[in-house]
Amino acid sequence: MDITIHTAFLPQDDPEAALAFYRDTLGFEVRKDVGYEGMRWITVGPPGQPGTSIVLHPPAADPGITDDERRTITEMMAKGTYASIVLATHDLDGVFERVQATAEVVQEPTQQPYGIRDCAFRDPSGNMVRVQQLT
Repeated sequence: MDITIHTAFLPQDDPEAALAFYRDTLGFEVRKDVGYEGMRWITVGPPGQPGTSIVLHPPAADPGITDDERRTITEMMAKGTYASIVLATHDLDGVFERVQATAEVVQEPTQQPYGIRDCAFRDPSGNMVRVQQLT
């Protein structure tokens, strides 16, 4: 079987702040920026990896979501418990130095007891972004 991860979705409640973080801080390229009824879906991805993308989307754009669910999503995003993603790099310390200036640091580079060295940030929408050291 030949299956790959093509797209992951992360909510964003401020498109310009999301762009600044994912494009300017992390260095991802913008692949699409689509607006509809005052909302924006921004697709970004790592340069040289056209088959892997993140769609930064309005968190409650689904018409099937109730007002109570929208409030819950907003509350969870504010706490940083709604969404997360794990990225990887060969230069964890370099990424940490660059990102710490523009994002909320959750964890400095740490050797985890389960064998991974990683760090963690919150993006401008509160999403947990963990970055692991590739060996």
